[in-house]
Amino acid sequence: MDVDGVFFREWEARAPGERRSLRRARALADALGVLPPGVPVLTVVGSKGKGTAAVYASAYLAAAGLRVCTVTSPGLRSNRDRIRIDGRAVTTGELGALAETLERRIAGLPGRSDGYLSPAGLFMLAGLVRARRAGADAIVLEAGMGGRSDEVSLVRADVAAITPVFLEHAGVLGDTPAEIAREKRGVAGPGTRVVSAPQTDDVAAALEPAEVVPPGDPEFADVLPPGLGRTSAELGIAAARRLLGRDAPPARARDVLASVVLPGRLSAHTVPGSGTEVLVDSAIDRTGVRAALAAARARWGGVDHVLVCLPDHKDLDGAVAALDGLAVTFVRLPLPHLRFTRPLPRGWRVAEAAEVTPAAIAALGRRVLAVGTVYFTAAVLDAVDADTERVFVSAGARRPRGSGA
Repeated sequence: MDVDGVFFREWEARAPGERRSLRRARALADALGVLPPGVPVLTVVGSKGKGTAAVYASAYLAAAGLRVCTVTSPGLRSNRDRIRIDGRAVTTGELGALAETLERRIAGLPGRSDGYLSPAGLFMLAGLVRARRAGADAIVLEAGMGGRSDEVSLVRADVAAITPVFLEHAGVLGDTPAEIAREKRGVAGPGTRVVSAPQTDDVAAALEPAEVVPPGDPEFADVLPPGLGRTSAELGIAAARRLLGRDAPPARARDVLASVVLPGRLSAHTVPGSGTEVLVDSAIDRTGVRAALAAARARWGGVDHVLVCLPDHKDLDGAVAALDGLAVTFVRLPLPHLRFTRPLPRGWRVAEAAEVTPAAIAALGRRVLAVGTVYFTAAVLDAVDADTERVFVSAGARRPRGSGA
């Protein structure tokens, strides 16, 4: 069975200008019987840091003794990474079984007259099925691109966590950061408790009412990630606490949070068969690239080469400014929904994604920084054979209650 085909078939066959269909996604959810999910739901939206917030929220919930299903987008290395139970990715067999379930139900839907079923939406629905089969006590959903326009809006969120919002997907989600923020906040419904990372004044006004989580919580400061990821981690923990209505046991929470591993978020990896180390970060704007560069210099004292991959809708100008004077290779991905047409600095090399091999990375020097969109960092993680099987360890997690629906 072509497992990936089940999730990507309609998206790959979409017509120019065709949009995802929330109506068909809801019809599929009804056919699967996953709405309502029957357990508390925490949904994460925003422009940057959603994956970090989702993982730390999940880890905190697991530390409180809950069995947690986490759905993120896209995967770190493979599509199995998109759906996790207590931090562990689903197996190949489990993903295949979920694909079979979806394919049977999709076959019974009316024809696609108002749009396609998006991959992110289908993985979310597969995650809801997996949560029920695993006997999950809570679900953490990371939105794909939007909020109100995303399939996560079909699932009533008990808590919505909003990571920093900035101008991305302009003209699709909105023309200003405030418009984009309102679209993302649209994931919250009546009764949803909304918590937000600190935002710019215009975004904060658009998100009201929302509870702002101040940075610098000292309780777990020594086990949280450095740099910009800390804000998202703190937001995830705060959102999990709101969902629980209580605190997890402090010692257990510390142990589980300390076990969190975030490949592709300032993660360092040795390139197989070489003495090269690559620092991988999913930075997509000037601030993120500068932070990643500062982390690399703090680790190594300098940087030999930078691999960067930013499609047209990301902050390429900011990356160019941040990387001025460095040896840079710009990598293009063969994905039809990403465009790479903007002019590059004259001194930058250009490479295709297939050229990002262990040997090619090692040839760039002993200290290589790789930054860019998560699709690119996934390719780098794959090239260095990074371990993405488990993102946190929840010792003593309960066994599944049953096979479910």
